[in-house]
Amino acid sequence: MPNGSIYVPQDDKFKWGSPSVMYELRWRETRSERRRRRHIMAGAGFVLITALAFYRSFPVPFLIGVLGGGAVWGVDAFISWRMFEATAVWRGKRSGAVRTGRLLRRGLGKHGYRVLDGRAVPGKASIDHLVIGPGGVWIVDNEAWPPDTHIAAYGGKLFFGERSGASVSKPLVEAAASMGELLSKESGIPVDISPLLVVHGGRVTGPAVSAEGLTLFLPRKASKWILGDAHAELTDEQVEVLARTAARILRRMV
Repeated sequence: MPNGSIYVPQDDKFKWGSPSVMYELRWRETRSERRRRRHIMAGAGFVLITALAFYRSFPVPFLIGVLGGGAVWGVDAFISWRMFEATAVWRGKRSGAVRTGRLLRRGLGKHGYRVLDGRAVPGKASIDHLVIGPGGVWIVDNEAWPPDTHIAAYGGKLFFGERSGASVSKPLVEAAASMGELLSKESGIPVDISPLLVVHGGRVTGPAVSAEGLTLFLPRKASKWILGDAHAELTDEQVEVLARTAARILRRMV
């Protein structure tokens, strides 16, 4: 990886590949190594669990050992798969917007929230999701980073690894302000829109990172964060008016 990565050691044959391609090639190249390690772990688990079953005088100790070794094998395989799948959006194999939209509807729909996907202020900002509900209004965008990128805030500033996050936060904060101004004007209901960013990949320090007017978190935390971040008290009628107004005035991104 150009910036260096513990996941992708430098290799001449991958020198000219993109970071995501290098990562995937390296992952597939080391498949046999991971399987060999998994078999060793399962074998060790079988021996230890069988010995423990004999020591405790459990019935059918060999069967218990086989089941225990199989469980070790299965857990390691699952963890390995989850690690690879966590990079799917960054590798271009999954859509972060589709995943987040599904999670938002599943977690917020039953609480009276409306989710509009792919909206833009004509001639200005575009975002992946606009969330309107009893607790207020949010814009939610999606971005993906390499798995070894540390995402944190220091001194009120946002950082992605060693790089400043100003170029990421500023457009979203401005998009929230533009949409809030337009939506308030057209609906007649004053709203203050909060910008959120869902992170696909990377390592988020803590449950969420907040800096420079932007809050970042992992996809599975999106709905819970919004429910706990109420900054308004909107009635069902106001939610409906805002949702209809947004659908009418905000251009749908194809």
